[in-house]
Amino acid sequence: MTAPKRKTARANGEGTIYQRKDGRWEAAGYVLAADGTSKRVRVYSTTRRKAADKLAEKIADSNRGLPVATADSAVSDYLTYWLGSVAVHRLRENTHTRYATCVRLHLIPGLGTKKVARLTAKDVRTFLDRLRTTCQCCTQGLDTKRKKCCTAGQCCQKRLSPSTVTYVHSVLKSALEHAVREDELPRNVARNVKTTTHQPRRFRPLTAAEARKFLDVARTDRMHGLYELALRTGLRKGELLGLHWEDLDLNSGTASIRRTLQRTRTGGLTHLPTKTRASERRIALPTECLHSLKEHKERQDKERETAGPDWRGDSLVFTTPTGRPLDPANLTRRFRGFLGRAGLRRIRFHDLRHSTATLLLEQGVDLVVIKELLGHAHIGVTAGVYAHVRLRLQRQAIDTLGNALSSTDNDPDDPPSAAVVR
Repeated sequence: MTAPKRKTARANGEGTIYQRKDGRWEAAGYVLAADGTSKRVRVYSTTRRKAADKLAEKIADSNRGLPVATADSAVSDYLTYWLGSVAVHRLRENTHTRYATCVRLHLIPGLGTKKVARLTAKDVRTFLDRLRTTCQCCTQGLDTKRKKCCTAGQCCQKRLSPSTVTYVHSVLKSALEHAVREDELPRNVARNVKTTTHQPRRFRPLTAAEARKFLDVARTDRMHGLYELALRTGLRKGELLGLHWEDLDLNSGTASIRRTLQRTRTGGLTHLPTKTRASERRIALPTECLHSLKEHKERQDKERETAGPDWRGDSLVFTTPTGRPLDPANLTRRFRGFLGRAGLRRIRFHDLRHSTATLLLEQGVDLVVIKELLGHAHIGVTAGVYAHVRLRLQRQAIDTLGNALSSTDNDPDDPPSAAVVR
């Protein structure tokens, strides 16, 4: 009779490691949790070594004083940990700020007391339904501060928009997805909840006639070069404001989009990388833009000479009269004033970008070319945003075909019946 196999002693701090009935290996040990207490954490893997390595990594972080989120943590503690230790390294500052606001105003008040491991799809669905139907003025206590709404006996019914509810849901999914990747949770319960699809914001891009009037009036404005570049190329506001003269090759007629200018809470006006990797691109410049940019360069040289020692510019293309970067919010206000003086209907600055894509589509430009010009990460984004234009073009195509089929004249120029449409 063979002697029973002796169990090898675990190393100090290794924790408990054993094989589950489903074949996976589970490792468990104590780490510093997000709320400052010591809690037991479990990790899973397909082999004993991988499970041990995952647990050792968490224990090492804990020994360095870094809190480790656990499935036994409350949702509020886990979200706080995720924002401060994970999301902060992966998101832009403005995006992180929006995530933090979403967590503070909605997720923690609604789900904060529940345990992450015990969170169910029903909990998430109930939370989103309540978020969708509850007056936010009352929920956030704004009625108490302002002595109105429910405290005044008449609820204002200030509810969140469907797009905001969808955004809250997406933030929760992102946070729980990290717990799944870290083997803290077996599945992301928020992904099992389907939110109602909301209608995207409707925009009214400039028609061809309005666009021509816009360009005609812009010729007398100091920001003529910027407005023309925005409408003819579809560049984003931040991409326009982040352009440097070395990004432009006025001889070959190209522009390299490498960065964007944004205002952040901590850094003020800051140059950041483009929105996505696809947004970093090189585009061809229309001849009209080359002329307006050369005129803008001459005007800027005169402003630099006039400002003298007060000039604070480096090499930005579009600046204030003293060379400082243009604040995106100030450009928005200036743009609204320009539309009023020009007698054009009020649109958002971003609608110039929509106008570019719409006008190109209506001229029959291929969707792939528009996608590359706009710097969309996926062609599905381009196709989705401008679906209404494609439907209108389809209607025109169907009507054109209908007219051809309803014609009774025997046109000698008709194609042969065996012609193949490619």
